[in-house]
Amino acid sequence: MSTLTDRPHAALIVIDAQNGVVAQVHDRKNVVANIGIAVDRARARGVPVVWVQDSAEDREPGSEAYAIIPELDPLADEPRIEKQYGDAFEDTDLEGVLAARGVGRLYIAGAQTDACIRSTLHGAITRGYDTVLVSDAHTTEDLTEWGAPSPEQVIAHTNLYWRSHSAPGREAAVTTAADLFG
Repeated sequence: MSTLTDRPHAALIVIDAQNGVVAQVHDRKNVVANIGIAVDRARARGVPVVWVQDSAEDREPGSEAYAIIPELDPLADEPRIEKQYGDAFEDTDLEGVLAARGVGRLYIAGAQTDACIRSTLHGAITRGYDTVLVSDAHTTEDLTEWGAPSPEQVIAHTNLYWRSHSAPGREAAVTTAADLFG
């Protein structure tokens, strides 16, 4: 259904699964396990996995904070995209990487739900991609101290509104890691 009619393929985008991002996130163990399931399912079906790494704040390339968490193991031939903004498309070569692979459908997982995940979901769908959120493979940290809803509420709300999101000629959907590509 993508408006990118010449791009019949899918890709899994793993956003900011980095030491400096997911150290203190909600339900880290389960979410990381589900990201791992999504990555394994994508690889088993020949679906490209694209790793997005945030280089803002204290996450300089080459630093421990910038590195992908040890539980996940990007393959050498899987693209890595460095970003400085919430939307993984903003001022990066993500669009070129996806276009070269004929990708018009994205599956999104990673962190932080209320920042980079939401920004990339919206950035993808406005650029013409079918965009699917992996509901049990994204998370955020607890920002209730600053007036934000609890992480559980942020995640549930994002899953709820993305399930109901729509755009002409594009699909917004939600799935679980276990049901990915099923």
